[in-house]
Amino acid sequence: EGVMHMPVIADREVQFLAHASQTLQKEYDRPGRIWEGSPFAWIRHCPSRQIGTICERLVASYLETRRFHIAGSPDTEADRLVDGVRVEIKSSTLWQGGFYEFQQLRDQNYRFVLCLGISPYMAHGRAIPKRIVMEQWQSGGIVSQHGGRRGKDTAWLEVTPGEEPGWLRKWGGSLAQAAAIVERLTRPAG
Repeated sequence: EGVMHMPVIADREVQFLAHASQTLQKEYDRPGRIWEGSPFAWIRHCPSRQIGTICERLVASYLETRRFHIAGSPDTEADRLVDGVRVEIKSSTLWQGGFYEFQQLRDQNYRFVLCLGISPYMAHGRAIPKRIVMEQWQSGGIVSQHGGRRGKDTAWLEVTPGEEPGWLRKWGGSLAQAAAIVERLTRPAG
């Protein structure tokens, strides 16, 4: 009881076809299989809006372990307050091509954007000041997300781990590097 049995394929010709299907599956299913057993795999199966919320909560939880005070933003112009500083949080799981796509970057009221990239067994973090985001958006380092008249209101940042453009490298890479930058941006030396 409680054990599901797979139906047996009786037709010999269908058995040959099923075997061929399993052989082909290895070729086509490989990108998804890198997530098998990953503690982050479940996130990929959630709707994208929910993934954003989940990742915001992961970032908040991580920063709390690093002794930052985290609070909700009083408006939709930022996602969280980190030690009282307005922060936008963007996230991406690793795409099939081996890159992260941080979408919906906007010119809103936040001091920096914190980008969380999640791979099957690795996570990457970057804390990028808003002024740098805006400079890169104007110069083409960050590209507009949509064409047409509305094309100027949102942008995206594509990042391939290990192949980041020079301007981006100074804003993190590992979670520890991102946390150190968050500390600099929220707790200036004085």
